[in-house]
Amino acid sequence: MLKLTNLTCGYGDRDVLKSITLEINEHDFAVILGPNGAGKSTLLHTLIGYLPIREGSICIKGKPLEQWHKKDLARTLALIPQETVMPFDYTVREMVLMGRYPWLEMMQKYSAADFQIVDDILAGLDLQELAERYFSQLSGGEKQRVLLARALAQQTEAILLDEALSQLDINHQVEMMRLLKEINHQDGKCILLVSHNINLAANAADRLILLKEGTVLANGTPEEVLTPALLKRLFGIDLILETNPLSHRPNIVFPSLSPLL
Repeated sequence: MLKLTNLTCGYGDRDVLKSITLEINEHDFAVILGPNGAGKSTLLHTLIGYLPIREGSICIKGKPLEQWHKKDLARTLALIPQETVMPFDYTVREMVLMGRYPWLEMMQKYSAADFQIVDDILAGLDLQELAERYFSQLSGGEKQRVLLARALAQQTEAILLDEALSQLDINHQVEMMRLLKEINHQDGKCILLVSHNINLAANAADRLILLKEGTVLANGTPEEVLTPALLKRLFGIDLILETNPLSHRPNIVFPSLSPLL
């Protein structure tokens, strides 16, 4: 579904992504892992056309990115950003309804079908009781569910998430990952998530992409990618891996935190 070939892009005169070649299939649940500054967010922003391509190419469903009309792209890819700052405060229902905007024609108003789609999604994510609450009044976990609901209202084939778990308590991180796994399995949507939570990623994702200094260090199943040697190259620290008895996936055991002095 998403094919990157020798992709280079960045900001100002600095290249952030350097000759990346990568392919994400239409039903993948893939997580991008890597240290700060590796280019994870840059990759997502380039996929949706926020950043220009300097070299190489991106093809979405076999069509070059530059040939996509913005509205058609928004009907295919939905992005949940790391931070959401709204110029005005909206209710939860209004926020989710915004996801229907790419499907409106010029001067067209929201239809009964649009409102029904929103109601169904609110029910599916257990957000009915929050529908008339303002977004600014919600907790971090509630806000992330609302942003996921808005992405679902776009009815895209893929959802890209930029560190959607980073500001959540562990219970909300687990719930969010469970929802994404369910959406991937039941609806067949492609999920591409940027995360720092290696264990959650390993337990949920089909593929892990290790990104370091703008290049792909490794790309494969959790069993293939999560090795002490690769993690040492990625993060510069020795980590022990054990098999999670529930998921049967490799998970990190953190090193001793004994005082250094």
